[in-house]
Amino acid sequence: MKAIVYRQHGGPDVLGLEERPVPTPGPGEVRVRIHLSGVNPTDWKARTVSVSGLPADGQGQVPHQDGAGTIDAVGAGVPTDRIGERVWIWEAAWQRANGTAQEYVVLPQAQAVALPDHASFELGASLGIPALTAHRCLTVAEDGPQRLAPGALAGRTVLVAGGAGAVGNAAIQLSRWADATVVTTVSSPHKATLARAAGAHHVVNYRTDDAASTIRELAPDGVDLIVEVAPAVNAALNHHVAAPHATIACYADTGGDTLGIPVRPFLFANLRWQGVLVYTLPEAAKADAVAAVTAAVADGALHVGEDAGLPLHRFPLEKAGDAQAAVEHSLVGKVLVEVATG
Repeated sequence: MKAIVYRQHGGPDVLGLEERPVPTPGPGEVRVRIHLSGVNPTDWKARTVSVSGLPADGQGQVPHQDGAGTIDAVGAGVPTDRIGERVWIWEAAWQRANGTAQEYVVLPQAQAVALPDHASFELGASLGIPALTAHRCLTVAEDGPQRLAPGALAGRTVLVAGGAGAVGNAAIQLSRWADATVVTTVSSPHKATLARAAGAHHVVNYRTDDAASTIRELAPDGVDLIVEVAPAVNAALNHHVAAPHATIACYADTGGDTLGIPVRPFLFANLRWQGVLVYTLPEAAKADAVAAVTAAVADGALHVGEDAGLPLHRFPLEKAGDAQAAVEHSLVGKVLVEVATG
């Protein structure tokens, strides 16, 4: 089988296309024939800087956490009726040597989740880390739900920073599914169009509008949940628009890695700053996120493509380095690597 592999950290040029034996699933595992591999920022970051090291056996690392495909073999303890099942994959390469940038991947059966017939492989490969991240951001409030469902956020206002990004898009769609009012910030008219297509009720261009006053006009009592991609940049804005007891959930360090916040307003408003990283979440939180995303897909509440606010960009497997570079350079939309050719 064909696989993308790297054995040292560096730029996209460390990624190479290799031939490898088709793996065999062990107990509790499934083997998935990958159709599409989804690319996330953590994929190029893991390639660039050592986070958990490279496999000690010298066989190298196959990148990418997310993907979609079809189960073609199962190990002991896995029902054989899963063979032929269409699935979406999450967290394939976290502390494992084999991600989805290869024709077949073996992984624990819980990380290959059934994909309904009406859901495309493009959607499946776009879920994973972005959707699970969005779910966690929307469920960390002290008085909030642990698992999203229709009505779970009714009466709440959610502010999504960067509504044209992959996590932002998922946060908008999941918030709408859970019946929240959604406000989002963007940096251009094109991104505003995408955020509206995702379903945001209100879109604020922070380059042309006074974001703080505009959001306060839209939500006079303040916003209850903030899904934040750039905490260092947006700290002052967030504190200005947050309702008392609001939660600010940050999942990235875009724009800087040092957070400065005014202490007294933070204390008096009883605000909560919450870090979010899917890979190190409690297992129960991961299970809730997977279950909720699965339900949202079944309900037809999650979509991808230009009409859903998330343009798709496809690269062939041998161009996986270009795909990662596109994500690193902030290409707007979702980057997918085409793995299966037939």
